[in-house]
Amino acid sequence: MDAYRYLNEQQLTEALCPSYAVAIGYTGIVAAATLSNFGAAWGTWKSGVSVIHTGIRHPSSVMKNIIPIVMAGVIGIYGLIVAVILAESIPSPSKNRDNAYSLYTALAHLCAGLCCGASGLAAGGCIGIVGDYGVRAVGYRASQISLFPSSVEKQGYSTIPDTDGAEAGGDDMGVQDQSKLFVGMLIMLIFSEALALYGLIVALIVSQQLILALRDEQNLSHFDDHNDDW
Repeated sequence: MDAYRYLNEQQLTEALCPSYAVAIGYTGIVAAATLSNFGAAWGTWKSGVSVIHTGIRHPSSVMKNIIPIVMAGVIGIYGLIVAVILAESIPSPSKNRDNAYSLYTALAHLCAGLCCGASGLAAGGCIGIVGDYGVRAVGYRASQISLFPSSVEKQGYSTIPDTDGAEAGGDDMGVQDQSKLFVGMLIMLIFSEALALYGLIVALIVSQQLILALRDEQNLSHFDDHNDDW
């Protein structure tokens, strides 16, 4: 660390703001966008297959079971938000090829992008798996399909009404069981979506702290220049 005391201003700037710092910062942007979109695509794929599979026997439940696909698509928006904020925070080199983007800021942007992207990837996989098995379970219950069939297997479409006012007591119990399965799946999807939200919050906090630090540094340098003029 003592070696930096003997560096002039130009050498100190090159040491703190190397040319490869911009590549590190843009890597964080790529990580935030691509990993979040990968998680969104993973969740949409797993949930979409199960929705189509369930819609064959129970078409009226397709729109209700579309919730996992919507929640998976929101994860991609989280990555887009963080990528745009980080991209706006990276300054362009000057005409003299002087880089004002420090290595500290680049590593912070990389960590923010990885935090949002990795959280979105994990949340997308969780939503896809929970949505896959949850939608299939709700469809099996609605279609009166037993996962462990006995000697007498039930055939045909569901006789459970989708609206209230069922006539038979057994159908009322079937509707209640189907609603309990759907509510349980929805709660698991909400907490799975929260994983991506946690990563988004941390990434936004890191990026905002860097923006405030850059503003303070610019104001301080402007104050020093004004004093030199006097």
